[in-house]
Amino acid sequence: MQRHTFLSLILITLLLPVSAFAEFKAGFAQRDITPEHPQPMWGYGARHDYPSTGTLDPLMAKAVVLEAGGKKAAVVGLDIGRSPTFRSMDAIMAAVKEQAGVEHVMISGSHTHHGPVIELIDEPGYGRGKFDDAVAYVGVLQQKIIEAIVEAAGNTVPAKIGWASEDTDLNRNRVSKREPKPRDPELCVLRFDTIDDKPIALVVSFAAHPVLANIMDRRWSGDWAGVMQRHVEAQSGIACVFMQGASGDLSPNTNPERRGMEGFGAAIGDAVLALNRQVVTRIPENPGIQGKYDFFSFPARLDLQDKLLLAVFKQGFFPEITAMMVELEDNIVRPRLVTVLVNKELALVGGTGEFFSDHAVRLKRESPAAKTLFFGYCNGHTMYIPTEAAVEEGGYGADPMFAWVPPHAGREMIDTALQNIARMLAGETP
Repeated sequence: MQRHTFLSLILITLLLPVSAFAEFKAGFAQRDITPEHPQPMWGYGARHDYPSTGTLDPLMAKAVVLEAGGKKAAVVGLDIGRSPTFRSMDAIMAAVKEQAGVEHVMISGSHTHHGPVIELIDEPGYGRGKFDDAVAYVGVLQQKIIEAIVEAAGNTVPAKIGWASEDTDLNRNRVSKREPKPRDPELCVLRFDTIDDKPIALVVSFAAHPVLANIMDRRWSGDWAGVMQRHVEAQSGIACVFMQGASGDLSPNTNPERRGMEGFGAAIGDAVLALNRQVVTRIPENPGIQGKYDFFSFPARLDLQDKLLLAVFKQGFFPEITAMMVELEDNIVRPRLVTVLVNKELALVGGTGEFFSDHAVRLKRESPAAKTLFFGYCNGHTMYIPTEAAVEEGGYGADPMFAWVPPHAGREMIDTALQNIARMLAGETP
């Protein structure tokens, strides 16, 4: 009888799907990435190269690493204006793969306009000699992101996952004159818990420019996104990671009850806390991590090597900021896309640059996954990515001066993401 039972157990084990052994895990870690020295600030041309004067609130890098079936993915939120340069991204991805086996990486800047310039490089005319602290900070930032991801990977434990979302009136379209104005109203909260229901982290996804801090206040700040995260953490005791969405044409929708970065940050924080109370986490039925990187090449709408155009950028910002043009060899813009499918149900898509909101709306509407989120400013920065309708309408962010890719670029990238998700769900390698 015992031998028969033993053989039956072996047979049952052999017939179980691979997913039955692919335990889902999650881990969290963070690093303070506030610059220690005065350096130029990112986001507003009016500040030119004026150095920072201190810290209003700390800037953080927060990492959640997900693991299943021998695959790992990192979701990282930064309290700075953009994600690292392509050069830094390549170094980060190589390091975390070697040190922690993290194969898929999604790093998004919150897009605060009170973070540091990170484009400067160690070459004459591009930073060396004049902004050596800013050049050195790029290396410091890179190392701290690596440390956060590697530590989060080491912290992974068997986990549950759940989410809740709602459409809100917390953002508004700041560009379009069309009615109804394009907008992605979704606020989403992902939560990861241990098997015994202890929270690991919240990931908050929303789209709105963090531009409520005073323009000429030259202190580091995460703006409303930083306020929101601290508010949620103080009220819930759970680590909160913010992942900016497709906010190229979206601003915060303030009113007298949610005014300024403190008021708006607390208001959206309260909305996050309310959603968190609705989240029910569970052990996934099909644990697994799938992912794919896509690389695009588009001819720039302007000659970004033109001396007159470069003079305009130098005058509008400051001369050394043209270091960002180093990534535009042969006048080609090279956006990147990353698609990650978690547990055959949660699709995460990240794109470089400031995507207009209708891109995310279309992605979510057409995605075959149970839940789909879009992260902007992810794994690099290639300026604005407007929709074709927005380019036809014109206006800031859709004009060639700041939207360097051709009008069809965003559509092609979203098409690729949708194809990736469908193939992953079908068990294919995209």
